Amino acid sequence: MRLLLIGGGERGLALTRLLAADGHAVRVVTRDPGRHAAIAAAGGEAFDGDPDRIGTLRYALDNVTVLVWALGTATGEPLRVHALHGTRLEMLLERTIDTTVRGVLYECNGTLPVELLSQGARTVEKMCRHNEIPWGLLHHETDDVDGWAASAADAIDRILARDRG
Repeated sequence: MRLLLIGGGERGLALTRLLAADGHAVRVVTRDPGRHAAIAAAGGEAFDGDPDRIGTLRYALDNVTVLVWALGTATGEPLRVHALHGTRLEMLLERTIDTTVRGVLYECNGTLPVELLSQGARTVEKMCRHNEIPWGLLHHETDDVDGWAASAADAIDRILARDRG
């Protein structure tokens, strides 16, 4: 399996280590080239991109089996963070229809307002139903890094075990 991880902070690197140890390929999106060494050390492949500029992720979807949107603790200018769980998320999901993506996992817990994360969860459900792509919602506490990674890995397994549609 090749996973595309959008949200490669501490939790993302823990998930990368876990999946890489099981022989899976993990492509981690980063806006900061200074993170390449940490991503590589975790067993991942760094991909320079910005989820706020979906066009930069165009080739990140190549040969990806599962897309993980782990931005429940995103920070920055409020309108941009809001867009990450609305228009930007929807735009990326629209692009998954003609790709190898067989599942989407959305982090719907974190430091952001529950209304915003709920909106993102509804967007994932709507778009994935429309595109007949299995999806899952990750509710694990973000402070429990190792537990979060284990929950994410379990959720990915459940997504892949489902039939499309």
